[in-house]
Amino acid sequence: MTTTTTANRMQHLVPASAVLALAAGVTFLSFTQEPAEAFLFPRVIAVAMLVLAVWNFARAALGLARVGSGVSLRPFLNILPGLAVVVALIFAGLTLLGFYAASFLGFLAIYTIYDPVPLTHGGGWLRRIAVSAAFMMVIYALFARLLQVQTPQGLLF
Repeated sequence: MTTTTTANRMQHLVPASAVLALAAGVTFLSFTQEPAEAFLFPRVIAVAMLVLAVWNFARAALGLARVGSGVSLRPFLNILPGLAVVVALIFAGLTLLGFYAASFLGFLAIYTIYDPVPLTHGGGWLRRIAVSAAFMMVIYALFARLLQVQTPQGLLF
């Protein structure tokens, strides 16, 4: 194997290993938490995520994952503000505000960060708020009504 081939394989193997470890951890947690009936939907998603992570890891280990040349610094820096919003919501927003309010604010924040419309444009804000509210209505209908998933409660709901 050449140095380039080894580096290319490692480029796929390292993230695949991290995703597999994360998927295994989430799956383990979904099967060990109580009340069990509250974790039925997360278990289904966790198992699906684990199966896909194993498949991804196997492809990387066998050298079958040959797509892409990695993530350079520029695209990573473009993604970083959105990741910061998500991390802040997971660690602070969900317990303080609740799932739906924190998700609305997070969606609005991420939409605002990546929307090319200037922040001073009033119509842009109206569209951002309307799209965020519509998205949360769909999420509420899906999780609370259709799937009957218990979501984290906070001060608002």
